[in-house]
Amino acid sequence: MSQLDFSQDYVLEDDYVKLMPLKIEHVERLLDISKEPNLWTYFLEKGNGLENLTHYISLTVHNRKHHKEYPFVVFDKIKKQYAGTTRFYDYSYELKTIKLGHTWYGKDFRGTGLNKHCKWLLFQFAFETLELERVGFGAHAENKISIAAMKSVGCSEEGVLRNFIPAINGNGRADIILLSILKDEWLETAKTELKHKLTKH
Repeated sequence: MSQLDFSQDYVLEDDYVKLMPLKIEHVERLLDISKEPNLWTYFLEKGNGLENLTHYISLTVHNRKHHKEYPFVVFDKIKKQYAGTTRFYDYSYELKTIKLGHTWYGKDFRGTGLNKHCKWLLFQFAFETLELERVGFGAHAENKISIAAMKSVGCSEEGVLRNFIPAINGNGRADIILLSILKDEWLETAKTELKHKLTKH
């Protein structure tokens, strides 16, 4: 079993997408996307605009140095443009588990198959390179599009964290939906099914 090496610059890619370590110099590449309306609706951390995006990326780069997160910038090889970011976090070598999230893409990259290509590469890395047993996810209960996207790549809904975060409108609390995909599910069915979906794009 290979251990996630936070000091190594992993590059994951296929013919459509390239995932590279997120770095502070990517701020200017992602700035226009960060200003898109409604992009940050379901995020506690806001990265809209130069100041917020700089802080957002600086923090996750800092967390990588302290082995808390491993962030990637997403590059669309077809459009030849940077599309957004995603990251691994809550990694446990002992438990063979990791979480995947903080994922966002610009509006021009949604519904194009880009997310499925990203998930293919990330799942392959997690299950086949790191030999992990589980990849976990969380989504705001009202974020139906994100939840549907996770299920479409093989994730199963498994629970609810009730009243876990402040409500979007600032009035009351909101639930988080928990999802996951397991190594056996990936190897037995999800990998083949996701690969089939990729061939449609």
